[in-house]
Formats: sequence, structure tokens, C-alpha cells
Amino acid sequence: MPRKSRPQTKTGAAPRAGRKPRAISALPSIPADEALSFLRETRGVSTWTTRDLASSLQISLAQARGVIAVLEMQGYVHRLHRDQSMTTLAGESISRSRPPRYTRERIEQALSALCRRIVEINRDSGAPFRITQAVAFGDFLRERVRFQPVEIGLKLELRKPAAISIVEKHATRQQFLRQLGGKGSVIQFRRYEEWMNARSHRNLLR
Repeated sequence: MPRKSRPQTKTGAAPRAGRKPRAISALPSIPADEALSFLRETRGVSTWTTRDLASSLQISLAQARGVIAVLEMQGYVHRLHRDQSMTTLAGESISRSRPPRYTRERIEQALSALCRRIVEINRDSGAPFRITQAVAFGDFLRERVRFQPVEIGLKLELRKPAAISIVEKHATRQQFLRQLGGKGSVIQFRRYEEWMNARSHRNLLR
């Protein structure tokens, strides 16, 4: 069932690494980053429908039309018909999408390996972090032949918070994620946000 409307979320700053883009502010119902996650999913397809957006973000058709209207005004979406649109080159750029090149077999292998590592880490009292949220989302949730890297929203809980400084925590977190991801770039980690659980996703902690 589509979720209820949520407060508008504004973003600031230019679309550089580590910052949220200035664009896509004042979206109805959803955070800007959530809209960007859908635009990334559309890379490699010529057109998509209002229902596609609604299904992906788990919102109503009315809310989806509102989101599309804002994206269209900002030049990230071009509407072809009432319920059919395409993502523009500007939309691909602002969302930082990539050309799909991974097979489903490669994606599923990477996710299975990650799930095993998460179980091992959460059982290991000597690991610096415990993983309390792990959700996977992206174009792999759709029926396609090739896919972009899977996005993983991770929430980490430091096991011994009093024994480490903020700088050390950041360095430890980066090292931890490099080891967790393994080799290759099939998986991309992001800090967990509540919208990741609200949109379509796969829960990796089950």
C-alpha cells in the first residue's frame, strides 16, 4: 500500500561528492535523495511510467505525479505523455547513475556473500561495529538484463563508543566498509536513512 504523505525535504549545496544536490528541493511527500534513487534506476531504459515511479518509491499515483511535475520543471525529466516520461541527460548526471553492466548472477552472488559477512560480523563481539540496518535497492529489483551497482543502506552501531574519537571512528568506519564490500564495485554503501526502508528494497538482515 502506498505510504502516507511525508513532510517536504529540502536540500542544499552543489552536487559534489559527500553533499546533497541543490536541485530537487520542495518535492512533495519524499526526500530529494529518494527521488534521485529512482532516477538512477531509470538508466538504460528509454521511457518509464508514473506507475513505475509510484511502485518503486511506494507512494500513490497522485504523489508520483507531483514528484514528476517538480522533476520536469527542473529539467531532470521530460514528460512524453500524461503517464509516460523519460529521464534527461541532466537527470542522469544529477542522480550519478551509471551504465548498467552487471549480470543478475553477479549481483545475486555479491548480495549472498554480503549477507553471510553481515551475519558473521554481528556474531563477532570483536568486530568494531554491529550492523543494525542493511537494505538493498536499485535497478536490480526490476526485470532487466544488465544492472548498475547495488546500493546498500547501512546503519552501523559502534560496539565500544567511549573508547574511540570521532576521527578514529570515521577512519575505522571507512576501513570496515572496504573490508565488508570485498573486491569489485558491485556494491555501493550509503549511510542508512529512513526513506530507504520506505521505498522498494530488499532487507539483508532477514
